[in-house]
Amino acid sequence: MTRPLTLVHLYPREMNIYGDTGNVMVLRKRLQWRDLPVTVVPVSVGDPLPTDADIVLGGGGQDAAQGEIGQDFTSRGPELRAMADDGVVMLAICGSYQMLGHEFVTQEGLRIPGVGVLDVTTQGQPVRLIGNNYVDTPDAGRLVGYENHSGLTTLGPDARPLGTTQSGRGNNGKDGSEGAVRGNVFGTYLHGPVLAKSPRFADELLRRAYARRGDNPALEPLDDTLPEIAARVAVGRPR
Repeated sequence: MTRPLTLVHLYPREMNIYGDTGNVMVLRKRLQWRDLPVTVVPVSVGDPLPTDADIVLGGGGQDAAQGEIGQDFTSRGPELRAMADDGVVMLAICGSYQMLGHEFVTQEGLRIPGVGVLDVTTQGQPVRLIGNNYVDTPDAGRLVGYENHSGLTTLGPDARPLGTTQSGRGNNGKDGSEGAVRGNVFGTYLHGPVLAKSPRFADELLRRAYARRGDNPALEPLDDTLPEIAARVAVGRPR
């Protein structure tokens, strides 16, 4: 019997804007539909990070919510960097993506430190990037979600874009990049939740998590007709 896959859900109360908790639900259901065991561990402020984490998921939140968890998140920096170095799979959305970087500089010039898992920096701006978005990736084909952020992110040399997107969207609205990848760590601005309309990406995260620990269970194909239809509809909607 395959040992349960452990999904760690960071800050489920504070960082759950635009349905990001749905990413946890999607992974859990895709495992359960295949009769593969799974354990979901919510981690709030002050809770320990499980040492047996296979996948870590973090969502986005309002600025006030990020302020609530900022110090706690920063204190986890050494653990999160060690996990990333060890190949733990991570999916970080919007605010969590920004905090995995080096720093976020507010519009007023206040520098908020991140944990340095991803080689990215973010600068706050008065303009917001808002609307349905899709991203073409080398890892998992097309991802579909919804962006709403005023933090504009620039990648350093130790991160590569998750994928490419249309002009005026993505990391900063300028260079056509969206998200960032380092090893098994993925950051993106796609809410929605992104995995609900990007089933191939969901399975890619599961495959990587199993491969890291030397397991190779059969991920039997699922009927993804509905998520594929949802993705097409979202792509066709005006921003």
